[in-house]
Amino acid sequence: MKIFAPKETDPVETRASLDPAAVKKLVGLGAVVVVESGLGERCDHPDAAYTAAGATVTTDRVGALGSADLVTRVRKPSLDEIGQLKAGAIHISFLDPFNEKDLITKFAGQKVSAISLEMIPRTTLAQKMDAISSQANLAGYVSVIVAANRMNTIFPMMMTPAGTISPAKVFVLGIGVAGLQAIATAKRLGARVTAFDVRPEALEQAESLGAKALRIDLGDTSGTDQGYAKELTPEQLEKQIQAQAKVCAQSDVVITTAKVFGRKPPILIKKDVVESMQYGSVIVDLAAETGGNVEGIVPGEETVTANGVKLIGLANFEGRVSKHASQVLAANFANMIEHFWDKEAKTFKINPADEIQKGCLITHDGAIVHERFKG
Repeated sequence: MKIFAPKETDPVETRASLDPAAVKKLVGLGAVVVVESGLGERCDHPDAAYTAAGATVTTDRVGALGSADLVTRVRKPSLDEIGQLKAGAIHISFLDPFNEKDLITKFAGQKVSAISLEMIPRTTLAQKMDAISSQANLAGYVSVIVAANRMNTIFPMMMTPAGTISPAKVFVLGIGVAGLQAIATAKRLGARVTAFDVRPEALEQAESLGAKALRIDLGDTSGTDQGYAKELTPEQLEKQIQAQAKVCAQSDVVITTAKVFGRKPPILIKKDVVESMQYGSVIVDLAAETGGNVEGIVPGEETVTANGVKLIGLANFEGRVSKHASQVLAANFANMIEHFWDKEAKTFKINPADEIQKGCLITHDGAIVHERFKG
């Protein structure tokens, strides 16, 4: 089986779908691995490192796409590049299937088996291939580092002969994988951390890391069977926003991580709350790329409000630590391929009835096979 990893074309993308360690693992399985020249140039992996790991480096992107049996990439492909894939090929990447109907239809028409990394079930068996979690973990870390770099104050308390410096107050909204890492990182830097999530179990996890939990009685807020937070009713959301406003006004840093799977993220911090915050405070919105949790956030940009609040709406936070982000993402890819590898045939086996593939296989054999996207 020939596996091809093309270089990412989105200018904001710094990660690679395969690193040399993953290549070595795949070659060890018996795969022929081809990577496009420059694949790892933005994550500190020169072409020579891929060659040393056993890959063939090519500059013929179109030819490699057309001959590949399996393609790994980070971002979703263009419609034109889907058309370059051969019938029966397998394509694995983040696909945003809820918002990319034309892309899914094109995959089906091309008879390509498309696997969406976002749709991998959050189960123990699939944990080693859970790319959403591996990347969110790093995004949570980076969000705190970015905030610390934008502040004109420090995070830890310091007692000096000239007086005592109070610790920074950090408020984390949304205690998933990214939120938990943000809490842990802010605590390590010496901040005083408050956290909120609609799920009671998540608040307990935050407290175990040393954060103060903001508890708001919203009624039924249990998570989904995939471990995500459920979308709140308008009444619940308004109650949450009001309770959070006071904490935001007292915070030096607010980090929002709330994403609703398959939908636009909710607005958690409205303009009046931003206006109540102190001059020089920072808001980092990890959901900005898909719409944002903060009213007035500009996706992909940093702005400063009239009252001096810095709004950070940057994209691809995990890509700011691209070497490690690529390391864990490439491991996710390699683990998935190894899990479904037929050792005798030396090929990736597609099985729509498999527990994991049933959750993430979107198209196969000329049809849309995932139940959530049929019709």
